[in-house]
Amino acid sequence: MGLSNKVRFVVRKRQTDSHKGQNGLVLVIGGSKDYVGAPALAALAAMRAGSDIVRVAAPDKVAWAINSLSPDLITVKLKGDYISTQHIKYLIELAKVSDAVLVGPGMAIKDKSVVNSLLKKISAAGIPLVVDADALKVADISSLKNSIITPHRKEFELFLANNKRKELIRCLQSQVSDDKKVEFIRHHLKDFFANNNIVLLKGVHDIIISRKESLISRGGNPGMTVGGTGDVLAGLCVGYLSQTREAFYSASFASINCKKIGDSLLDKSNFGFGFIASDFLREIKRMRK
Repeated sequence: MGLSNKVRFVVRKRQTDSHKGQNGLVLVIGGSKDYVGAPALAALAAMRAGSDIVRVAAPDKVAWAINSLSPDLITVKLKGDYISTQHIKYLIELAKVSDAVLVGPGMAIKDKSVVNSLLKKISAAGIPLVVDADALKVADISSLKNSIITPHRKEFELFLANNKRKELIRCLQSQVSDDKKVEFIRHHLKDFFANNNIVLLKGVHDIIISRKESLISRGGNPGMTVGGTGDVLAGLCVGYLSQTREAFYSASFASINCKKIGDSLLDKSNFGFGFIASDFLREIKRMRK
């Protein structure tokens, strides 16, 4: 399908006179008192993907913990243990000065209306989005535009159930080929794809689907079930998206690279499936070649 040319475009050369912030400014919205690592992994992956600046908007204690993990990240400290209604206005202001936004890692949703208000307002502002983890489970299709969603099978079923697409759930639970899954998803989510949204359905083979294009991303291994790899993948998506605004190719490139990294780590390991999500961060640059 000619994807290789587009992959080269995703990692295009920078202008020699470019300045800080010109090559991608990312906002990660996530974290809660229960989950600190998820937004940190996603944000660091976005930086490794080549974004100039990555900010993490998180509850204040989470944000301070992330500061201690890495001096490379800027954190925005939100009062409380969870992201709530009181934070929405400020988060939209931050989103409007970003090239791409990731919503969801470690968010621990207490109120689905908070998520959908954020998604709807960010989408209305024309800012490219990646929606991951708990946020995508409660996301309304009507709130999404110019977004990449990154579910695994169970998360996708929750997303579909929340949007009353039970027939598609039944179709996907049957034993069908990847090509048939693409056909079913396109048919039942016409309204989703009409708004320039992308599905990156994670699995043994990742399936990336837009309204007109699709890609089956192969490779990877069972060691990639370790917690945090999904956060790394979401971070790669938003990192590439911030530099290109090419959603389908950013999602495809992120999936391809993540699987290559998983296989590289397994090849290097002397103890089988003992690698962890933070190991992926050190390999990202190598996979961009």
